[in-house]
Amino acid sequence: MLINKAGKSFFTILILVFYLSMITSCGKTKGYNPDIPPAMVQIDIQPDAIFYQKLNTVGGWIYLKNGDPGVYLSPESRGVIIYRLSQDVFKVYDRIPPNNPNKCGNTTQLIVGDNYPFAKDPCTLDLYQLLDGNLFKGNGIYPMIQYKSYYDGTSLHVYN
Repeated sequence: MLINKAGKSFFTILILVFYLSMITSCGKTKGYNPDIPPAMVQIDIQPDAIFYQKLNTVGGWIYLKNGDPGVYLSPESRGVIIYRLSQDVFKVYDRIPPNNPNKCGNTTQLIVGDNYPFAKDPCTLDLYQLLDGNLFKGNGIYPMIQYKSYYDGTSLHVYN
């Protein structure tokens, strides 16, 4: 079977693109830190309630901890950040620093505050995007731990 010059060039370029994508993806971690034990998370809240007023608008965020109304977090969790990405989409992240969780003690939590739209590890100064949980600035390799969420238009359900 004969392949013309254009076919060979296309095939060669395709192989090069594949090879380069393999090289550039090596060494990048996409999972979570295996040294952090998984937490049990069960949250059922109504974001439009007055208690969660900061979640009423797109871009709003709040911290929740175990014992807040509708919130159960096992002891492995250091609380969660809930961020309203759009009218119907919420992102929920654990506040445990994903790269060096105990560097400054076992109670260090990610903070948003003046760092919005980022969460900051106050110990390592790593910054993470609330948009997707990925590291924005710093030396870490792991993203924030994200939990699954479902919003039915009235209630927000968070679980893992």
